Amino acid sequence: MEGVGVDHLADERQKARFDVEEMKVVWAGSSHAVEVSDRMARLVASDPAFRKDNRTMLSRKDLFKNTLRKAAYAWRRIMELRLTEEEASRLRFFIDEPAYTDLHWGMFIPAIKGQGTEEQQQKWLPLAYKMQIIGCYAQTELGHGSNVQGLETTATFDPQTDEFIVDSPTLTSSKWWPGGLGKVSTHAVAYARLIVKGQDHGVHGFIVQLRSLDDHMPLPGITVGDIGMKFGSGAYNSMDNGLLRFDHVRIPRDQMLKGVLQVTREGKVVQSNVPRQLIYGTMVYVRQTIVADASCALSRAVCIATRYSAVRRQFGSQNGGPETQVIDYKTQQSRLFPLLASAYAFRFVGEWLKWLYTDVTQRLQANDFSTLPEAHACTAGLKSLTTSATADAIEECRKLCGGHGYLSSSGLPELFAVYIPACTYEGDNTVLLLQVARFLMKTVSQLGSGKQPVGSTAYMSRAEHLMQCRCSAQRVEDWLKPNVVLEAFEARALRMSVACAQNLGKFSNPEEGFAELSADLVEAATAHCQLIVVSKFIEKLQQDIPGKGVKQQLQTLCSVYALHLLHKHQGDFLSTSCVTPKQVALANEQLRSLYSQVRPNAIALVDAFNYTDHYLGSVLGRYDGNVYPKLYEEAWKDPLNDSVVPDGYHEYIRPVLKQQLRNARL
Repeated sequence: MEGVGVDHLADERQKARFDVEEMKVVWAGSSHAVEVSDRMARLVASDPAFRKDNRTMLSRKDLFKNTLRKAAYAWRRIMELRLTEEEASRLRFFIDEPAYTDLHWGMFIPAIKGQGTEEQQQKWLPLAYKMQIIGCYAQTELGHGSNVQGLETTATFDPQTDEFIVDSPTLTSSKWWPGGLGKVSTHAVAYARLIVKGQDHGVHGFIVQLRSLDDHMPLPGITVGDIGMKFGSGAYNSMDNGLLRFDHVRIPRDQMLKGVLQVTREGKVVQSNVPRQLIYGTMVYVRQTIVADASCALSRAVCIATRYSAVRRQFGSQNGGPETQVIDYKTQQSRLFPLLASAYAFRFVGEWLKWLYTDVTQRLQANDFSTLPEAHACTAGLKSLTTSATADAIEECRKLCGGHGYLSSSGLPELFAVYIPACTYEGDNTVLLLQVARFLMKTVSQLGSGKQPVGSTAYMSRAEHLMQCRCSAQRVEDWLKPNVVLEAFEARALRMSVACAQNLGKFSNPEEGFAELSADLVEAATAHCQLIVVSKFIEKLQQDIPGKGVKQQLQTLCSVYALHLLHKHQGDFLSTSCVTPKQVALANEQLRSLYSQVRPNAIALVDAFNYTDHYLGSVLGRYDGNVYPKLYEEAWKDPLNDSVVPDGYHEYIRPVLKQQLRNARL
């Protein structure tokens, strides 16, 4: 691990009551994953070509060109070192810069794999894997994002030429936001309304070439460009999010992704033997990666805030002694440690989602669609829950670092600016929770039919018990029992869903009721998703976890995560009669006790994330804790300090000081 000179956090590391190396394995998933991450992190950190500390000071054009250089250099290194797909993915992760390659590998290729026929995959994927073409995912439009069925772009079949005519009939049908589109992508998987013989067959994907492979100029009928600066200084401005308009662009018929539906030469629309639900497989894949990314971003912010909280001292000195470490204040612990617990919780629910995606994919290939609705609801809900919580947590970590957290050199402002788009891309978070709510309402409506709920809703099969049970916690330590915690969360989730279903039943028009009760439905969906995270953390603890003290620390973090949620949402638990006010008080007392148990292990728990100083990009979060000399050093690197007397002194400052404004040439 990086960090030179004196280790100011050495005493903190000696307090740890568990094996940090073993916790690294638990966090990464395997010793192999730790080894790959170590190698790729060192490779990036040791190469000056991947320098990033000056990113926030670059102009937009320089920032973008620098990102192009890094992406090209990374691709060269990947080929030179013959890296595996896993290694290449980790290399890009540690480069830590939004780039067109993210969408090429993360959405363009998965879309073709998920929605193309075998013949189409054989044609396009080799080109994409070799980066002989560069692709993006053009779905969102200026006027429509979450409502995919409302997209306006059309692809009309012309039987005379055996082509589709792709067109943007309105200004609002302009594709808007796709990463990589603005200046780089040569191809796009573009989504458009399929029109055959005047009939609209809904939205489908089409592979469209955008730019010449010779001179990179847009092809006839293509208008394409960048949508402009985004929030933050460096942040996501390294990405060329684009706009795209089609003016009757013709593409061959076989460039429609035909995995689900195809159009024959004669203009007949034929449903393939692969059901339309297969399209959701790509969506499930993308959203489960977003949940995994949430744990990475959150753990990064928590690592910075935790290390700095142990370095920073304020108040409390007596008889000339040292001031109190900020991390020892209970107010700091009550804000910071639940975020630390959340990072681990999101990591483990992300692991489970990865398993769920694999399971669903195998079932789809065997024409088993039974678990798809649940997988869709889980990934939608957990994408919403984890990204909203992570965005809020990064900002909270900035505030936990006091004034210095506002400096770019803290790494937190840029991390926040890079991360917050996750709350709206791939589905607006509120819209996604409403989709979960529809799934829950359907599940509740079927409870009396004999159809058993499965997977994440299996707890609803015990509806009669959960509607009547009372929490059994009588003592503080009862809240450490997984079965007590789990039943409270299950009862809360079920009762909120049942209450919504009962209220919906009062409306003659179900859609009117859904609109009227949407805020309540979002809360019910949130309760269900929080139950999933808590239950998957508990399931993780039931696995064989090696290492001295590792399992005990994870049990503590699991309890912190669950009891903090109970504290935060105690109104739900109380109003649904899942717990009593006295039991809430006992839970809060236990939570305070747990913070004291986390405290000696806090630094070691963030060390287990195994992030290099280069990746963290934070003076405050340095491994060695040598914060203040480095903050001072960073200040002098700012271009404003290139000269002692600033540019503009003679024109604008001197006339003010000398009271010569009337004579100044302003």
